[in-house]
Amino acid sequence: MRIEAIRQTLFATGAKDCHVDRVLRAWAQGKPLTAGPSRHPPETFLPLALRNALPGLHNELSALARVRSEHPGDDGSARLLVELADGQTVESVLLPRDGLCISTQIGCAVGCTFCMTGRDGLLRQVSSGEMVAQVILGRARRKVTRVVFMGMGEPSHNMENVLDAINFLGTAGGIGHKNLVFSTVGDHRVFERLPQETVKPALAISLHSTRAELRAELLPKAPRIAPNELVELAEHYARTTSYPIQYQWTLLEGINDSYAEMDGIARLLAGKYAIMNLIPYNATAALDYRRPPVERITELTRYLHAQGIRTTVRNSAGQDVDGGCGQLRARESAIALPRSTGKILKKRNTPDAASGV
Repeated sequence: MRIEAIRQTLFATGAKDCHVDRVLRAWAQGKPLTAGPSRHPPETFLPLALRNALPGLHNELSALARVRSEHPGDDGSARLLVELADGQTVESVLLPRDGLCISTQIGCAVGCTFCMTGRDGLLRQVSSGEMVAQVILGRARRKVTRVVFMGMGEPSHNMENVLDAINFLGTAGGIGHKNLVFSTVGDHRVFERLPQETVKPALAISLHSTRAELRAELLPKAPRIAPNELVELAEHYARTTSYPIQYQWTLLEGINDSYAEMDGIARLLAGKYAIMNLIPYNATAALDYRRPPVERITELTRYLHAQGIRTTVRNSAGQDVDGGCGQLRARESAIALPRSTGKILKKRNTPDAASGV
């Protein structure tokens, strides 16, 4: 169900714009549908037909998504396996510091070789109403002031629904525009559409390698945009919105954790309005990739800092509960998981310029 369909259901009761906006604002903020200013109680503000329709609408909205299982992590996060009305499942993650990561698709067509989500391809799109419903589930558990569209799925492949949800959350949902994060592998449509939106989200780019050929192997079905072109497109958006671009780099031992790659990052991001997020791989028994040792991660972070690149280490939430993206869905839906069904890259780091290895 798209948000516009919910809006039309309310209008069908004879409600006016002010009535519809009040009900939708209450829903988006996780409050009862009758919530509003105390000086305007529902019995004097909302039309009788609309009030009579609200219990049924509440049931319909509640059926959009429910938590099938919850998995708290030692880091303060909690991974939620969310069941949608048709029985399909997606994952949401409550993050420390009032954040929430939500899913935009069931499955994914990009097929990143280190990600569990894309192993079955794209099953279906998640509607804008289902995205907001994930936020409501999060807000029922804790304060949510930041929503990241970075869970299962590639948001640019479900553009209309994602932008519909972003615009709704950035208005009725009361979430600051820079706290709505559109995460993508990079698609020209992103850079064409996002600047035109009323609510302009922050942008996160999954980079993972500065070498076009390696990035193509890691992200086999991503648009073939050269890393330098991708960074230039993102930089233009950053300067337009005044939000830094968050570059995502999943650290894979022996694949993309060399000093040569770090030098490539330094060249690409020199002088850019950017933050590099190094994300140690969240290992799963179903795939052969491994994360680098802690000492190596520390070395790489310090090396980038020394090159003038603002760098953070962002450990994937829920590592202690085996909750990497797509792992909960795969495990709890009883999908048979062979050790590996896709191509796993062999260790192939180039010699480290800084270490002489």
